[in-house]
Amino acid sequence: MIPYVIKADKLTKQFGDFVATNQISFEVSKGEIFGFLGANGAGKTTAMRMLCGLLTPTSGAATVAGFDVYKQTEQIKRNIGYMSQKFSLYEDLTVLENIRFYGGIYGLPARELKAESESLLEKLGLQEQSKKLVGSLPLGWKQKLSFSVAILHRPQVVFLDEPTGGVDPVVRRQFWDLIYDAAENGITIFVTTHYMDEAEYCNRVSIMVDGCIEALDTPGGLKTQFKAATMDEVFYQLARGAKRQAD
Repeated sequence: MIPYVIKADKLTKQFGDFVATNQISFEVSKGEIFGFLGANGAGKTTAMRMLCGLLTPTSGAATVAGFDVYKQTEQIKRNIGYMSQKFSLYEDLTVLENIRFYGGIYGLPARELKAESESLLEKLGLQEQSKKLVGSLPLGWKQKLSFSVAILHRPQVVFLDEPTGGVDPVVRRQFWDLIYDAAENGITIFVTTHYMDEAEYCNRVSIMVDGCIEALDTPGGLKTQFKAATMDEVFYQLARGAKRQAD
C-alpha cells in the first residue's frame, strides 16, 4: 500500500457564491516533491490553507499526515512545516534566536534543540553569523534558513509557498539542493512556485485553473500530453483560458 502523506478527495471551499476550490482530488506520497501550480486566482492558497488546518472545507475530504482536515487540525499543525516567501523569520532576532524560538514552538526538548541548532548552523555555514540579526542577512540566506527552520522538527510534510521569490538563480538552485536532501530523508515537499523551471525539479506537478485541477502528471508527462517543449508552454496553454484574476 502506498503511504500517502496527503490525500484530497473532492475537496471544496466556497465563500458565498464563489467557489474557490472545486472538488479537487489528488494524493501525495511520502518523500515526494509535489508542485502545486496555478495562476493568481486559481485557488492554490485556499487549498493550501485547508491542508494546513487553517481553513475548514465546505465539502469533500482530506487527510494530511494521516489526520483529518475537519477534526484533527491541531495534530496536522504539529506534523507539518510551513514556509512562506512573505514571512517566516523574525528579522529583529538573531539567527540563533530564530532557530531556538521555532524549535521551542515545535516542542523540541532543550538538549535536542541545542544539538540541532549547532548542526544547522554548521550545515548552512552560519556559525559566524549566529549572533547577527536575521534582518541583516542577504535574502538568499534568509530563505535557506527559513526552510531549515521549517523542517527542524522533522515534520512529515513541509508546505512551501513560493519560497524562492526574489532570489537569484544560483541561490534558487542551492535552495533546491536543500529540498532534495529533505525529500531523500523522507520529508514530503508540497511547493507552489511561479518559476516554471522549478516545476521541472518536482516529481509530479498539478496545475489549477479557476479552482479546478486541470492537469496532474510528471513534468515529462505533461510536456508530452500538451505537446510542449517546456513547462512554461504547458502552463500558458492551461492558464490562457483562466477567468479569475486574484487568489
